[in-house]
Amino acid sequence: MFTGIVEELGEVAAVEELEESSRFRLRGPLVTEGAKHGDSIAVNGVCLTVVDTADGEFTADVMAETLKRSCLGALTAGDRVNLERPMALGGRLGGHIVQGHVDGTGTITERVPGENWEIVRIAAPGGLTRYIVEKGSITVDGVSLTVVEAGETDFTVSLIPTTLALTTLGVKGVGDPVNLEVDVLAKYVERLLGHRVAAGPAGAAEITETAEITETVEITGTAGVAR
Repeated sequence: MFTGIVEELGEVAAVEELEESSRFRLRGPLVTEGAKHGDSIAVNGVCLTVVDTADGEFTADVMAETLKRSCLGALTAGDRVNLERPMALGGRLGGHIVQGHVDGTGTITERVPGENWEIVRIAAPGGLTRYIVEKGSITVDGVSLTVVEAGETDFTVSLIPTTLALTTLGVKGVGDPVNLEVDVLAKYVERLLGHRVAAGPAGAAEITETAEITETVEITGTAGVAR
């Protein structure tokens, strides 16, 4: 699990095109330090498995599904990438829960600079916008951001100077694609509610019964305290 707090602005050293996949060699001395075969590193928000490391670089294999669902397939040698190691157990959750499982790609449609920030508008696939809410969290190219406005087809985020200087979002322009990962909690809630609705009257009865039991317990508990 990641938090969406980019640790290092790395670089693509080389890309080897294979039959149904690609092998990336990426430069990132900070995230590579101590990394070993089998470890995970997020690259522009995509969780990749380390194959090997050497001299501040690591290699990772990217399967066809990942290339199809993310922007990694467009990367070439020399491109900058956002890098993050997984959060250690007991570490601070500086951003929000990020799995590194990209849901789809969006496109930057507008950049509006401010005095100390920049508002960026991003068009998102229709299937993802229902999970994007105002003041909620979203991961854009591996960066945990707060949604400013949420529309039917797009959303906006506000980038502070640190984000502009230390991530790829500072250099991407209008028309550039970005990896998007919506809040996983929203997807779980939708799935669970979908099962309840599909259950029909029996499910509704179960919900009502649970609510009545909860109310009874609360009233009894309160009366006990009052005495």
